[in-house]
Amino acid sequence: MSNVDVLVAGGGGFIGGHLVADLVKQGLTVRSADVKPLEEWYQVHEGVDNVVADLSKLENAMSATEGAREVYLLAADMGGMGFIENNKALCMLTVLTSTHLLEAARDHQVERLFYSSSACVYAAGKQTDPNVTALVEADAYPAQPEDGYGWEKLFTERMCRHFEEDFGLTTRVARYHNVYGPNGTWTGGREKAPAAVCRKIATAAITGEHTIDIWGDGNQTRSFMYIDDCVQGSQMILKGMSNEPVNLGSDELVTINQLVDIVEDIAGIKCEREYNLDAPQGVRGRNSDNTLIKEIYGWAPSITLADGLAKTYAWVYDEVKRSLG
Repeated sequence: MSNVDVLVAGGGGFIGGHLVADLVKQGLTVRSADVKPLEEWYQVHEGVDNVVADLSKLENAMSATEGAREVYLLAADMGGMGFIENNKALCMLTVLTSTHLLEAARDHQVERLFYSSSACVYAAGKQTDPNVTALVEADAYPAQPEDGYGWEKLFTERMCRHFEEDFGLTTRVARYHNVYGPNGTWTGGREKAPAAVCRKIATAAITGEHTIDIWGDGNQTRSFMYIDDCVQGSQMILKGMSNEPVNLGSDELVTINQLVDIVEDIAGIKCEREYNLDAPQGVRGRNSDNTLIKEIYGWAPSITLADGLAKTYAWVYDEVKRSLG
């Protein structure tokens, strides 16, 4: 396709795959680009211009963006806490992809660009207590983001702002809070807490060995947003009028222990928990304050954690059972 309605950069990833599916369902023409070989994409959709390319290279970013009316910049080298705490340089190298796609969008006169930032941009000093006060957008400054991954995200947020101010490129930024759901990473070290817990409980249910390990003491708190809410919210923000970064997440706060409780109830089993206090844990508490997104868009996530985890567990269970033969 020479001209498309939308380019999804990172379309071979978890969120990108779901986003492409929804855009196609709407009848839009889509180019999906990702560095991974096609057989490693989370989802591959028919009728889409699927491009395997390293978008950190300027020439590839230019080629992928040419003819696109809108761009979703999701491409990033990232994973769960176990990955980002141990791969800070790799996470920061994503700035090449972000920079080159912004340049390409400017040069090809893209109408709008959406950037998927992260709650990892928020100051660590505001996330030291499990009984955390929900993070408002202003809490990103004075800057003290997650080392590596968070710094790259915050820097690219500023680039989006200045590309709009200096070059007239319309940019929109959402700060994702822990997105989860089916067709995502569930093993291998890049998975996030919901998928990891689903895998551990599913393995216990299938094998009958009802012992699981928990990273940290289990009292650290988080909120988790189901993928369908993420896809809907991202498109809404892209088309919106505000160019300020906005939280896109659930404000349903739970401890990791409570997350395990929910998945155990779904699976119908109880497991003995072994706590690994030396494992990567991230901040002690993080939650999304959704005041701004409600004020601007009148929107809030619609899928509860229990409902989202039920769908996610069912998918992960099948994947685990298949892997165990």
